[in-house]
Amino acid sequence: MNSDLFAAENMAKPATAPGMTQQNAKSIKYAVNGECYARQGAMIAYRGNLQFEKQGQGVGNFLKRAVTGEGLALMTVRGQGEVWFAHEAANCFIMDLTQGDGITINGRNVLCFDPSLSYEIKVVKGAGMAGGGIFNSVFSGEGKLGVMCEGNPIVIPVAPQDPVFVDTDAVVGWSSSLQTSLHRSQSLGSMLRGGSGEAVQLRLDGEGFVIVRPSELRPEKAAGN
Repeated sequence: MNSDLFAAENMAKPATAPGMTQQNAKSIKYAVNGECYARQGAMIAYRGNLQFEKQGQGVGNFLKRAVTGEGLALMTVRGQGEVWFAHEAANCFIMDLTQGDGITINGRNVLCFDPSLSYEIKVVKGAGMAGGGIFNSVFSGEGKLGVMCEGNPIVIPVAPQDPVFVDTDAVVGWSSSLQTSLHRSQSLGSMLRGGSGEAVQLRLDGEGFVIVRPSELRPEKAAGN
């Protein structure tokens, strides 16, 4: 049978080493030899001897609430084999963390990650209840983290004396070394009169980067996550 469908870039190839690799722009493949963690419902295919287990009160609560106010249920994938992860055709990226690195990621943007990574829930300092929640997940250590983004992400450098202001509904993540605070771009009177709808942003100071997506979180999407 002949078809462009069978082009080389569309064909799944056997893994050459354990771990995470980019299948294509919309999917990440994980060659499991032991275990890995992933978002529940993100598995689209697998082969081999693998078991999928929902997380309970332990690791499953590490992303209990994201900046959006939405939770993230996790699963453990155990055994030996290959599994493909994706979520609603979002663009997928692999971040390779080394010792000393730290990245704060919104729960809705986490797809999968190595068990060697450390993570914890942290309050977004200074954010109050902006964006409907005050918690994000901080990853550190050595390992790979699979993240996803609706549309092509924009990575904005942050430099001392040159802070960046981001919409809390558009932020994907930022360098953990950055300091956060709440910034109001409108007066209270303007907000009460309706304003522009962009009254409160997250301010990031220091040296690092912030990742934003080219769309704000839609209420119907938040409810369905």
